[in-house]
Amino acid sequence: MNDSEAQRRAEAVRHFNRFYTQHIGALHEYLQKSVFSLTEARVLHELAHGHAQTAAALARNLGLDTGYLSRLLTSFERRNLLTRRPSESDARQSLLSLTDAGMTIWQPLDEAARAEVAAVLAQIPPDSQDWLIEAMQRIEWLLDPQQRHGTVSLRSPEAGEYGWLVHRQAQWFATEYDWDPSFEGMLARVVADFLRHRDPLRETGWVAEQAGTIVGSAMVVCVSTTVARVRLLYVEPEARHFGVGMQLLDECVRFATRAGYTKLTLWTTPFLHDAGRLCRRAGFVCAANTSEWRFGRDLRLEHWERDL
Repeated sequence: MNDSEAQRRAEAVRHFNRFYTQHIGALHEYLQKSVFSLTEARVLHELAHGHAQTAAALARNLGLDTGYLSRLLTSFERRNLLTRRPSESDARQSLLSLTDAGMTIWQPLDEAARAEVAAVLAQIPPDSQDWLIEAMQRIEWLLDPQQRHGTVSLRSPEAGEYGWLVHRQAQWFATEYDWDPSFEGMLARVVADFLRHRDPLRETGWVAEQAGTIVGSAMVVCVSTTVARVRLLYVEPEARHFGVGMQLLDECVRFATRAGYTKLTLWTTPFLHDAGRLCRRAGFVCAANTSEWRFGRDLRLEHWERDL
């Protein structure tokens, strides 16, 4: 990425930051017309929901200066909103919790904040609300590395998600490898054939989901009575090297075995090094290499297979 493109993207993020903070009223000094600043309200929120029990954890979670946080907590304590008790596991630490008075103060703030957000969402059609929330979850997932260490679950794609998978993979391969639109056409045909002719006992598909965000996909489709093929095997770049691809491929193997196939196949290209390593780890062997003109370039294709 050149400097001008990096600058353009940075300015786009800054523009969104300005828009969003103004939209939610984050530039107001106090929350919900109360005596509490936004930072104070966030600390109350963390304590009320048990997200952090020590000052060190609060400072880390909220990115606050420890000196500033210490003064804020002392103020809460003077107002009988906060109690401290020694930690049984570490005598140097105190466990923090809200008093009954603190909870009484916090609850109307929380309810008012929820009502304000609900009022904003009410102006948006339900389908667009879902789209907005999914976009917010993806932003969190992209910016918080800890979320990429969380649990990944596999589920059947919901309405519209097959189309999204085609879009995402076509977009990524075009950006990274300059593949032409014929790749998107191929993906669309694979999905269309699968949805139109699918035998539920012999064919299936999954999306991998982490923290509410789709991070990968895979399908098993029938080639013959004894052979199945893995299609649309994909993992988002930021989610790679965390076992998502292995989880998807293992599930493909399990399903194909239960469905009565004796062989599972897939194809990839040598420059997708992670894909080759993944195939070997899952017990596949490279059975053939060919060269073909595909997606606007001369590609070497690897045919991998595994006996079941």
